[in-house]
Amino acid sequence: MRVAIVGAGFGGIATAIALAREGIDDFVVLDRFDGVGGVWRQNTYPGAACDVPSCLYSFSYEQRRDWTRACSPQAEIRDYLEATVARYGISDRLRLGTEVVRADFDDRALGWRLVTDRGETIEARHLVLACGQLNRPAWPPVAGIEAFAGRSFHSAEWDHSYDLRGKRVAVVGTGASAVQFVPEIAREVERLHVFQRSAPWMLPRRNPRYGGLTRAAIRHAPGLQRLRRAATRAVMEVGIAALAEGKVLHAGLSAASKAFMRGQLRDPEVRRRAWPDYPIGCKRILFSSYYLPALQRANVELVTEAVERIRVDGIETRDGRLREVDCIIYGTGFRAQEFVVPLDVRGSGGRSLEEGWAGGADAHLGLTVAGFPNMFLLYGPNTNLGVGSIIVMLEAQVAFVIDALRRLAATGSVAIDVRPEVQRASGEALQRRLSRSVWTGCRNWYVRPENGRVTNNWPGHMAEYVRATRSLRPEDYRWLRSAPGAG
Repeated sequence: MRVAIVGAGFGGIATAIALAREGIDDFVVLDRFDGVGGVWRQNTYPGAACDVPSCLYSFSYEQRRDWTRACSPQAEIRDYLEATVARYGISDRLRLGTEVVRADFDDRALGWRLVTDRGETIEARHLVLACGQLNRPAWPPVAGIEAFAGRSFHSAEWDHSYDLRGKRVAVVGTGASAVQFVPEIAREVERLHVFQRSAPWMLPRRNPRYGGLTRAAIRHAPGLQRLRRAATRAVMEVGIAALAEGKVLHAGLSAASKAFMRGQLRDPEVRRRAWPDYPIGCKRILFSSYYLPALQRANVELVTEAVERIRVDGIETRDGRLREVDCIIYGTGFRAQEFVVPLDVRGSGGRSLEEGWAGGADAHLGLTVAGFPNMFLLYGPNTNLGVGSIIVMLEAQVAFVIDALRRLAATGSVAIDVRPEVQRASGEALQRRLSRSVWTGCRNWYVRPENGRVTNNWPGHMAEYVRATRSLRPEDYRWLRSAPGAG
């Protein structure tokens, strides 16, 4: 194969479409799930939906005009990706239900050798890792987690066979997933205990279904969809400025969130427990007009005491109190800083990517890593956004990959490898900017606790990243025409 793509989410599908448009047909897309969609196939919990309006959280060249809401539910996004795969004719390039467990760069052949969980070997000139940052569930390091005798599962692996009606349920975690499913299940359970480590900053999102007039206007009014995309993107860019550099904008964002939360938190005790103690934006800002009211229901308790251990019949907090429950749901997020783990990637000379990233993941423009020729990362280190659409970033990254392939073909080179000094300099510049951002002001999943390195977020605007990746700088890379000693 000329190109092997790992991951069939937005990034992998976008790469496959771009390759097909380029006239490259010897590529394969591998994914461990039995269908496309990545995180949007995996996460099926009640209320699952995107925070970003779908007019921007979709491919620029494949605009759907029949979304039912501004921010689409999980099933609609999955269906959109499945329909896009069919529309662009890349279904026959998919190898689903196939997990890549190892990828080794061959210094003599200047290509990659992949091994799957089926024991198969796939050779490819180029490797595109579109694994994403939110694909492996994170389980909390709590004592006794295996001792619980009731039903337990992670929100990313929702057990739809278990009926929550009339049950005593504990939710551990109050992140983006919990904010969506807590209001849904609070209406049907007998008792709900929500265990919170830190309170999220909230902004409103009612997300009603579009009315008939709105649907007709979106479908038929000339230029309206383009205008909606541009306006949504502009608002997101302002939000990015508030988090990364704008003190006045940050103060305005904070004031808006405080006013919204005060209006929703009528119970003074719940307000005290649910009020954040860190600057807005330091952790992910969450959007819901239903979560805070759900915490004030008569059958819901917000627990802020730390979890000490899991018992056979419930959860014990540090104050010694045991809350007996029938089911525990872990809304504790993902192993976001591990990126390609558990895939074992070995570059030139057998160098381990995981070992090289021991102090925090690092890649030039989030795309290329020195010593790993012909490997491209999508949604890699420092390309996440505190506010914005990752689809904008992915389209820019895919365009960069296509530009690299064109230049390789034009120069007669076989492999491309970013220069170590270039990666080091760009990484240092990035960390200097990030040190001034709001993300370093609290404990979050963006920052390595042992060294303070921000590994996930991009410090600037989406437009800045698009400009930075618009064309490859040849001088930043080593261009290999043949294996060393081969002439």
